Amino acid sequence: MVDEVRVIRLLRAASGALDGLRLEQGAGFDRRADAIWLPGVKYLFISVVEACIDGAQHICSSEAPTAPRDNGDAMRALGQRGILDPGTADRMRMAVGFRNVLVHEYVGVDDAIVLDRLADLSDLEEFIVQVSRWLSVPPETP
Repeated sequence: MVDEVRVIRLLRAASGALDGLRLEQGAGFDRRADAIWLPGVKYLFISVVEACIDGAQHICSSEAPTAPRDNGDAMRALGQRGILDPGTADRMRMAVGFRNVLVHEYVGVDDAIVLDRLADLSDLEEFIVQVSRWLSVPPETP
């Protein structure tokens, strides 16, 4: 059985990190010139995706017939169960890959990709909306 309180807590954590990313979307040159700005953005990405992963894994533990092979597979499973639409499930699998690059190959990260991802947060937003809808909980609005 899905622990709805746990999933809601994870969605709130994801939403909070996503709010931080939204604030940084419009950061001016002076802010972006700060040496800790880009590492902070990367950390927010890691935080939001990990909260989504934790939620997906928890849902899969009680809803999926078999355990996901990995975090990307958990997103695929949510798509197969109709919790996420197929497009969102695919984009979230890519977000999981992006998180893996940030965590495991931090030095080799192409900063231009991070900035491109910052410009479009719709996959992360849709994950929160769709999982909230599945739980029948109104998503927090920005």
